[in-house]
Amino acid sequence: MESRKGKNILILGASSDIAMALGEAYAKKGDRIILAGRNLSRLKEIASDISIRYGASTQYLEFDALDYASHELFYLGIDPQPDIVICVFGYLGDQEVAQRDWKETEFIIHTNYTGAASILNIVANEMEKRSSGVIVGISSVAGDRGKLSNYMYGSAKAGFTAYLSGLRNRLYHAGVHVLTVKPGFVATQMTAHMDLPPLLTATPAMVANDVLKAVSSRKDVVYSFSRWRLLMFIIRNIPEFIFKRLKL
Repeated sequence: MESRKGKNILILGASSDIAMALGEAYAKKGDRIILAGRNLSRLKEIASDISIRYGASTQYLEFDALDYASHELFYLGIDPQPDIVICVFGYLGDQEVAQRDWKETEFIIHTNYTGAASILNIVANEMEKRSSGVIVGISSVAGDRGKLSNYMYGSAKAGFTAYLSGLRNRLYHAGVHVLTVKPGFVATQMTAHMDLPPLLTATPAMVANDVLKAVSSRKDVVYSFSRWRLLMFIIRNIPEFIFKRLKL
């Protein structure tokens, strides 16, 4: 596989804005793009667009993050196996609805954590056996500390961040690189209803560029924008007796 030009890039949750930017960025490098998600008609459009604009080899596959029983068959059926797997799917949800409705809470938790752990367990086992590969998990700065405005989403992302940390510790010894990406605000369809501060808001292309650079340099954790690292350091270190009085 190493003798072939380009790498095989699997993007899970490939119809999101960040995922599309990642697909384009890797296609520009001459890599082969595998798009996976639930909306096959949308994935077909994205794959065709990437193929036409960048001359990249593309394919699209059906994948449901919450259909755990299908994950092993899905992943092991990909031939050749991916060199890089990027887990992009997620669900912001509605904090106020989740406080009243367990179904909303459950969907937030399972989409952002359980589904990711399910598929990445399988990816990790396969990469560990061949002693190569890269796993990229798109988490969030929201997981660095629980805030009243989005603690349901934040708690699920906190779990995912901890999962990736443990996975990195385990797979380092097998030569597999695990990268945790923590975007702050990103201007996407998911956040279109929000009034985001321009100085703290990235574009999907910016996040994709940060991912490519971090994979290349084998970083462990990257914030996107980088200024979020300092901001979250400050937020994490506000004493609890003060923090609980704030409205963040």
